[in-house]
Amino acid sequence: MKNARHWLAGSALAFSVVLTTAAVALAEDETALAISIKDHRFTPAELHAPAGKPITIVVKNLDSTPEEFESKALKIEKIVAGNGEITVRLRAQKAGRYRFFGEYHEDTAKGELVVE
Repeated sequence: MKNARHWLAGSALAFSVVLTTAAVALAEDETALAISIKDHRFTPAELHAPAGKPITIVVKNLDSTPEEFESKALKIEKIVAGNGEITVRLRAQKAGRYRFFGEYHEDTAKGELVVE
């Protein structure tokens, strides 16, 4: 019985190491980007990311009013509370230009994700 417990504990530890290593490898393979909204405009208005890698975009709203981060091409629609922040996770994208906008102020809140 003692050997079985040691085997189980060792197996659980090995499995945990494998999962942690896989998570770190995935995180290193991901492209992290940041963008802010101020005066109903995105800064920077153009983001760049490599093709074929997952992308994480942190969107920080510096205005006191809410905005919506939306992209029909990327199939995203998320509200960013005033003075709030969201994280958008995207699967790996093909090379191209992907337009995004703030639905509440579409005339000024515009941008593009350029995947190369």
